[in-house]
Amino acid sequence: MDDKKNRRGSIWHRWDPHIHAPGTILANNFGQNAWEPYLQAIEQSSPCIRALGITDYYSFTLYEQVVAHKNAGRLQGVELIFPNVEMRFEMGTSSDGVINFHLLVCPDEPDHLEKLQSFMRKLTFEAHGETYACDRDELIRLGRTHKRDPNLAPEAALKEGTNQFKVSRSKLRDAFDKSEWAQRNILVGVAAGEGDGTAGLQGDTSLATMRKEIEKAAHFIFGSSQKLRDFWLGLGAATLEQLILGWGGRKPCLHGSDAHSFGKVGKPDNDLYTWIKGDVTFESLRQVVLEPSARVFVGPTHPIGALSSEVIERVTVTNASWFSNGAVDLNAGLVAIIGARGSGKTALAEIIAAGAYAARQSKDDEAKKSFLYRAAKLLGSECSTLKWALGDETYSDLRAVETEQVLDDSRVRYLSQQFVDRLCSAEGITDELLTEIERVVFQAHPEEDRMEAANFGELLSLRAERWRSERQRQELAIIQTSNEMNVERQRKDALEGLKKQRDTVQATLEKDKKDRQALVSGGNAATKAASETLAEVDEAAVARRNLIQAQQRRRQTLLALLDAIRSWKESVLPGMLRDLRDAHTEAGLREADWKTFEVDFKGDPAGTVNAAIKKLETSTAGLRGQALPPLTPDADITISRLAEGVALDQQALGHLDAEVARLTQVVGIATENARTYSRLTEKITQGEANLAKLRRSIELAEAADDKIKTLATQRTENYKKAVAAIIGEANELASLYEPLGQQIAGQPGALGKLTFNVRRTVDVEGWAARGEQLLDARKTGPFQGKGALLKAVKARLLAIWESGSADDIASALAKFRTDHDRDFVAEALEDRSNLERYRAWAAELSAWLYSLDHIRVRYSVQYDGVEIEQLSPGTRGIVLLLLYLSIDRNDDRPLVIDQPEENLDPKSVYDELVERFRETKLRRQIIVVTHNANLVVNTDADQVIVAKAGRHQPGALPTMTYIAGGLENPEIRKEVCEILEGGEPAFLDRAKRLRLRL
Repeated sequence: MDDKKNRRGSIWHRWDPHIHAPGTILANNFGQNAWEPYLQAIEQSSPCIRALGITDYYSFTLYEQVVAHKNAGRLQGVELIFPNVEMRFEMGTSSDGVINFHLLVCPDEPDHLEKLQSFMRKLTFEAHGETYACDRDELIRLGRTHKRDPNLAPEAALKEGTNQFKVSRSKLRDAFDKSEWAQRNILVGVAAGEGDGTAGLQGDTSLATMRKEIEKAAHFIFGSSQKLRDFWLGLGAATLEQLILGWGGRKPCLHGSDAHSFGKVGKPDNDLYTWIKGDVTFESLRQVVLEPSARVFVGPTHPIGALSSEVIERVTVTNASWFSNGAVDLNAGLVAIIGARGSGKTALAEIIAAGAYAARQSKDDEAKKSFLYRAAKLLGSECSTLKWALGDETYSDLRAVETEQVLDDSRVRYLSQQFVDRLCSAEGITDELLTEIERVVFQAHPEEDRMEAANFGELLSLRAERWRSERQRQELAIIQTSNEMNVERQRKDALEGLKKQRDTVQATLEKDKKDRQALVSGGNAATKAASETLAEVDEAAVARRNLIQAQQRRRQTLLALLDAIRSWKESVLPGMLRDLRDAHTEAGLREADWKTFEVDFKGDPAGTVNAAIKKLETSTAGLRGQALPPLTPDADITISRLAEGVALDQQALGHLDAEVARLTQVVGIATENARTYSRLTEKITQGEANLAKLRRSIELAEAADDKIKTLATQRTENYKKAVAAIIGEANELASLYEPLGQQIAGQPGALGKLTFNVRRTVDVEGWAARGEQLLDARKTGPFQGKGALLKAVKARLLAIWESGSADDIASALAKFRTDHDRDFVAEALEDRSNLERYRAWAAELSAWLYSLDHIRVRYSVQYDGVEIEQLSPGTRGIVLLLLYLSIDRNDDRPLVIDQPEENLDPKSVYDELVERFRETKLRRQIIVVTHNANLVVNTDADQVIVAKAGRHQPGALPTMTYIAGGLENPEIRKEVCEILEGGEPAFLDRAKRLRLRL
C-alpha cells in the first residue's frame, strides 16, 4: 500500500475541500505574485491540511497549477489534491441570487482531466441564439458575445462568460446518466447558504420542491452550522425516515475556507475545519457519503474518541519468527480482525490480551482450545508488548501466560471465544453472566455512592442490612410472642382444673378446721369460751405464718433481682454496646461518641432493691416478733400472753404462738389430742398457702383471654413489620438498579428490551407442605387429601404475598387463620386427650402460620420479559454484547472480543448489534475477531486486519502475516469481499458500501 493508505486504518485528517487559488476566475483578491505566500499559508496551516479541493468556476486550470507545485516539492504535508469545479444552476434564488454547486473529482486515474473536460463539454448553455459548451474557449466566446465586444481581452471575456454560464439540472442529470466514468468519479456538492445556496429557494411551493430536488441529487451539502449538520443527520427538524423519503437519506456537510484572499487561506470562520476519518484518498470522500455521521466532522478539533490512556497503539511480538510483521499498529476505534479459519485471527487477539494481562490462565477444557495453550510446546522466549497511546508499555511472556494468575488490574476487557460460549451456553450456566451484570450495575453508581464497597454484593449487603436486621428482629419477636401466647393458652386451659383444685382445697380446709375445733369442744362455759378464743388465735397465727412465707418468697425474688442487676451492669449492658459497635463498625464514630451510647439504669436499681429487702426484713421481723418463753408449771394460765392493746390480726407470731400454747392448757386438751391439734394446724396453714396460690393462678387464667388478644395484636404487628422489612429490602435492591435502569430506559432496539426485575418470590409449595405435616389429611374437612391446603393457600395468600403491602399481607393471613381455626383444630394431628402433645402441636401450627422464611427477595435480569436463564444461547449472546457495548459505560478499557457471533444469527447481529458497535467505538477501543460482515462493513470498522497463515510445518508454528487498513482502502475491501459472509440485509448493505452493482 502506498503512503496515502494508513495501516492504522481510518484516522482523522483535516481537509479543505473548498479552497480557491491565485488566479481564480471570479473574486480574485490574491493580487500579483501570490503563489509563494499562498503555498506558504497552506504549508504552515495549523492544524495541518492533508487534502485540498482546489476550486475554480467551470475550470480546473488552477488545480493543475497546484499539482505542479506539489510535484516540484511544495506542500509536503498535503497528500491529496483534487479538482473542485464550482458551477451555477440556471435558476436563481428568491432574492435574485445564484445556486452554486460543486463537482468534486477523483484524481486517481491518469487521464482524469481529459475525461473531466469531456464530461464538462456536455454541459451547454443557450444564449443569444447560440449554444455554448462548458470549456475555456466557449466561455470566452460567451463573454465577448454578451459584451458585444469581439476583441474583449481573454481574461475579461472568460470572467464575463463564467458569470453568464448556467447549468440546467436536466442537462447535468443527462450528462451523468450517459457517463459511467462521471458516476464513478464525480461527487456533487451543493451550497446551503441563502446567498448562493438552496436556502435562497424560499417562497412558493415550486421553489420548495426545486430546493428538495437539488438537495436530493447532491452527495454533499456545503455548510458549517450545527443546526444544518443536525438536520442532514436526521437530528433536527426532519427525522431520519423523512430524510430517506424526501431527500434520499442522510448527507454529510463539508466546509472549506472558500479562500479568495490570503487572509482566508486555510482559515474558515470560527475555525470550523472539515475533518474526515479515513486514508487521505478520494475513496475516503466516497466513504463519507456512506457514513455521514461517523466519517466527517466540522469543528475546531475532531472527535476525541477513546481516552488516550486506554488505547493500544501497537502490539509487538519479539523473538517470534512466525510473527512476520514484528509489530501491528492498531486504530483507536473499532478494529476488526478477519481471515480464513486457522489464519491467526484468534492468535492476534490472545497476544493482545496477554500483553494486557487478560488472557485466560486456567488449564480447563475451555482453555485448552486457546491458541496460547495449544502453541505452548512450540513457544520459546516470545514476548507480547503493547505500546499505549500515552507512551507506556505492558508486556507478557507468551509461554508463561498459562501458568500465571489472571490479574484484577488487566488493562483490557477480554471476551475469549470460550468465555462467550460458556456464558451463552444453553446448559443454563448463568452465574458468570449475572456476576458480570452485577459488576456493571455496581459500576453505574457514582463512586461517592458506593460506601467503599468493593463489589455489588458488598454494596447490596450494606444497603439491605438494616432491613434484614429488622426482619430478623421482628421474626424473633413473633416467636417470643407466640411462646407467650402458648403460656397464656395453657393457663386458660387449666382454669377449670384450678377452680376444682381451689374448691377441693377450700373444702379440705373447712373440714380440717371443724376437726380441729372438735378437739377442743365440750366442757363448761369458761372452757367453751377459751376454745373459741383458741380457734381465733390459731386463725391469726396461720395468717401470720402465710404472710411471713409470702414475704420470704418475695425476699428471695428481690435477691435474684439484685443478682440480675449486677449481671446486667457488669456483663449484659456492656455486651450490648459491644455488639452494637461490632455491627456498625463503619459508622465512623469516635471513642468519645461511643461513650454517649453507654447504657445504664436510669436510677439506682440496686439501692431500690436493697431498700426493699431491708424494709421487707424489718416487716418480717415485726411479723415474727419475739418468741415468748413457755409457761412454768406454777404460772397463772389465766393471764393472756398477747400484747396488750393490740388487735389480734396485728399481733406478732411469737405472741400468737405463746397464746395458743396457754389456751391449749386452759382448754385442757389431752396429750394425744394436742399432737393432732398441732398437726391439723400445720395442715390448715399449708392449705391456706395453697389456696392463696390457686387464687392467684385463677386470676391469671381468667385474664388469659384478654392477654391472648393483646399478644395476638402484637404478633400481627410484628408480622406486619417483618413483611415491611422484606418490602424495604426489595425497594433497596430496586434502587440499586435504578441508575442503570435510567440509562437504558427508552433505548431503541434490543437494549430497550433489557430490564432489571426485583420481586418477592414465594415458596408456596414448601410452606404448604410444612403445614400439611401438621394436619391429618385423612380427617374430613377443607384440608382433607394431599394438595388441598396448597390449593387454598394459592387461592387466598399467594398473590398477596407476592405483591401486597405489609398491611394487606397481615390482614390476609389474619383472615385466613380466623376462617380456618376450627378446620385446623378439627384436622389436628394430635388429639386433645393428650393435652401436652396437643399444646405442642398448637405451638408448631402457630409457628408455621406466622413464619416468613418462604418469602424471599429475588432480583433477575429480563430480556423482552423473559428471564435470562430461560433465553436461547443466541439471545443470551446479544445480552452479553449489549452489556459490554452499551451498558458498561464506566469501563473505558479496550474491549477485545473473539468471534462473538458464533451463537448469533446474521439478522440479529445486523438488527441489534451493529448500531451498538458504531456507538461504542466512539468512546472505547474495540478489537473484534469476526467472520461476520455485519461486524466489519456495516459497523464501518475503523481498521480491518486481515490475518493470513503460511503452511503448517512439523514442530513449528506457521508464519502469520497481518495486512491492515481502512475500508476506504480498495485492497482491504477486496479482502473483505473474499472472506466475509452475511445474511441478506448484510449483503445488500455491504454491496452498497463496497460500491457493487446488483
